[in-house]
Amino acid sequence: MEQTAIATNERVVVRRWARRPASVRRARHVLRQSLADWGLTGIEGDALLVLSELLTNAVIHARVSAGRQIETRFALQGDTVRIQVDDADDRRPETGARRGQGGRGLVLVAALSECWGVSDRNGIGKSVWAVLPAAGAGGA
Repeated sequence: MEQTAIATNERVVVRRWARRPASVRRARHVLRQSLADWGLTGIEGDALLVLSELLTNAVIHARVSAGRQIETRFALQGDTVRIQVDDADDRRPETGARRGQGGRGLVLVAALSECWGVSDRNGIGKSVWAVLPAAGAGGA
């Protein structure tokens, strides 16, 4: 199964995904629906691009054992939306400046978000997240 619902309420949506490229498209659909439910269609373009970059990085680069899933978490927090991708790989992402070819997606994430970062998880792996402004968005 591609997605496993973990928790959903009107402010937080959490899903788990197989480490496959098709999961990016499916996660984008869930985020698009969440933003519509929250009245935030005005930030949809930026939010979907940020999610695509973060989740694609996890799908392509996370070195994890078979069967490990990637978790996405979308949270409406006051006047911001937090997009978070968790994987079981402890290695931190690198930006294009350090990698040469590729790796420019995080530069784009930085440009589109108020802030972004990498945090440790309880247990193994990391969380890569970005916070986007929701206030003043078209549907807010």
